[in-house]
Amino acid sequence: MARVNKVLIVGGGIGGLSLASGLRNRGLEVELVEVKKEWTVYGVGIIQQCNVIRAMAQLGLVDRFLDAGFAYENVGLYSAEGELQRMLPGVRAAGPEYPANLGISRLALHKVLSSTAVERGASIRLGVTVEHLEQDADGVDVTFTDGTRGRYDLVVGADGLFSKVRTLVLGKEWKPRFTGQAVFRHNFPRAPEIDHLATFYGKNHNAGLCPLSKDLMYLFVTSAEPGNPWMPEDRLADLMRDRLKEFGGIVGRLREQITDPKQVVYKPMEVIFVSEPWYRGRVVLIGDAVHATTPHLGQGAGMAVEDAVVLSELLAEDAPVEALLSRFMRRRYERCEFIVENSLQIGDWEMQGASHADRTGVVKKMMEVTAQPI
Repeated sequence: MARVNKVLIVGGGIGGLSLASGLRNRGLEVELVEVKKEWTVYGVGIIQQCNVIRAMAQLGLVDRFLDAGFAYENVGLYSAEGELQRMLPGVRAAGPEYPANLGISRLALHKVLSSTAVERGASIRLGVTVEHLEQDADGVDVTFTDGTRGRYDLVVGADGLFSKVRTLVLGKEWKPRFTGQAVFRHNFPRAPEIDHLATFYGKNHNAGLCPLSKDLMYLFVTSAEPGNPWMPEDRLADLMRDRLKEFGGIVGRLREQITDPKQVVYKPMEVIFVSEPWYRGRVVLIGDAVHATTPHLGQGAGMAVEDAVVLSELLAEDAPVEALLSRFMRRRYERCEFIVENSLQIGDWEMQGASHADRTGVVKKMMEVTAQPI
């Protein structure tokens, strides 16, 4: 028998739900708590590249995953006027039978992950999170915010950028920081020509169009927002149009259709990378709790899903917890660090007006790195 049999996952986002399915596949008992009283999903859509498709196949989720989104192969690099500069071919890392990339709405992805975790036998409680942790050599005693208690062989903090579990085990030293940029997003009916990820490089902003289904796509634009200003919700449509004013072509045409501020999703870019071990005893952190990044390489969620694959694989082994978590760190640290550092580099270049060639080179390197096995 494995040394770990009963696992508590704190957080019902992409990483936590992926891990719940992965652990149930291995026969481990899984409880998951999520602080939200109802499932709500923030954001519009998400880019899932070849490594995520491979990870979903490893978790046994790939068919549902692909059915819920829009598969595509290539990444197109365009000028602000909409002229194609270069087409980067995708890599079928999951195997020749699977596509290189997938665009999927965050709501559709959540439905796939949450329904599968429940079907596989994970116990999920909403409106509850961890209040206190106390561990010894054999397990972790947990007190929850609703007054209930439980004992577990391992606790996994998958509770995001402002992780309470991170504070409980690592203290208050590690806090997210604002990068200086933000991103605006808006859904549109999919245009026939957007059958791939299309990115548009402007002088002051960068935009992109990603297909999410046969009928849906989303438009995003990144912008420098010094000081992380508060954005009035009733002005979000005006502000997004303003950030897109240098773009022509399809982006320029779509810009004029952005009129309802309730349809605009705005998010400041905040990041964290914990440069010390992501575990203490029998408590380990994954995903945005330890390596939240910017969307420039489209790999934030992908790194969380990969965390889930590696951790579920290791925890099925009959070995001491310390040894398993040490191996988890060796397999995940440098890869996640690469993604965070290079995503931040692209963001800095955007704010400094660096050449498109620099950014293209980083994207190509990222595609090479993430295509490699985890």
